[in-house]
Amino acid sequence: MLAGFLAILMGLILIITSILFFLSLGKMEPFKDKVGKPLKGSISEKTFITIGGIRQGMFIKSKNQKNPVLLYLHGGIPDYFLTKKYPTGLEDYFTVVWWEQRGSGLSYNANIPAETMNLDQMISDTKELTNYLRSRFGQDKIYLMGRSGGSYIGIQAAVRAPELFHAYIGVGQMSDHLESERLAYEYMLKKYRDAGNRKMVRKLEASPVTDVIPYGYLKLRDEAMHSLGIGTTRDMNSIITGVFIPSLTCREYSLKEKFNLWRGKAQSGVHPLWNTILATDLAKQVPELDIPVYFFHGIYDYTVSYTLAKKYFEALHAPIKGFYTFKNSAHSPIFEEPERVKEIIENDILFGRTSLAD
Repeated sequence: MLAGFLAILMGLILIITSILFFLSLGKMEPFKDKVGKPLKGSISEKTFITIGGIRQGMFIKSKNQKNPVLLYLHGGIPDYFLTKKYPTGLEDYFTVVWWEQRGSGLSYNANIPAETMNLDQMISDTKELTNYLRSRFGQDKIYLMGRSGGSYIGIQAAVRAPELFHAYIGVGQMSDHLESERLAYEYMLKKYRDAGNRKMVRKLEASPVTDVIPYGYLKLRDEAMHSLGIGTTRDMNSIITGVFIPSLTCREYSLKEKFNLWRGKAQSGVHPLWNTILATDLAKQVPELDIPVYFFHGIYDYTVSYTLAKKYFEALHAPIKGFYTFKNSAHSPIFEEPERVKEIIENDILFGRTSLAD
């Protein structure tokens, strides 16, 4: 019986491994025209360049590479693979650069010096990549979009080098993130109490968020948020089914790259700049920008507080600014409500307007 069980187990491992290899060719899928041929003038590329002395990778996607360039800064983990389940349509308007930053995903390297994983280096990397993109695509300026933890880096890169960017777009924009976590904790505790979920209440009460964020809370955070629909997306119930499995089934990563995606995440935790983020109030750090600013925020977002983002926006000084509430989204409006995002791009962002803002 034991021999039979082991044989079945080995067979299952072999099948799963074979499927993973089949789903991990690491080759890009081109855009195609109506007759199935590669779309003329389009780009679908995975490329690596040296940035800040480190080999770093990115996916570049556009139906017309003459479109304006949009550099996307991800949050705690690269999320390009989510575009397979949640197509954004951004490549219709931009040459989108899904950069996987120092220490994460395509840019993971176990030998990266730990002391280089800091805000100044991340901003320097952002500026260096921006200049590469400006030169490569022959554009004087590009657009910059930061989501979640990427918004912490992005808005500070924009304030330091406004001459490089047409506009800054914050998706799930951070502000005072320690306060954001306190608000999320209080919201979840009340919701689970009201629902009579004693088990979850006990776990939350054992790790309260005060002036510090306990490790026990961080272990519970994703599960607690996704069960309430206030996490990555409104309809995502689990990180395993909603993030981990989609990352494994994305054919444009090789198996090694998928492994490194999660090695980088395990090494960095919530975000590689987590302690720095918690110690910063961006309303004080960045009270003013010299370029147009657009905030996209899901009303159900407690991963990064909607209320605090709106408060920050109201105090922020910029020549043009627009806040856009997404009424059916949590933390990922570009994935959850792509049609509204496209409408905002078409009518506002590409023309420096705010006609569709709240």
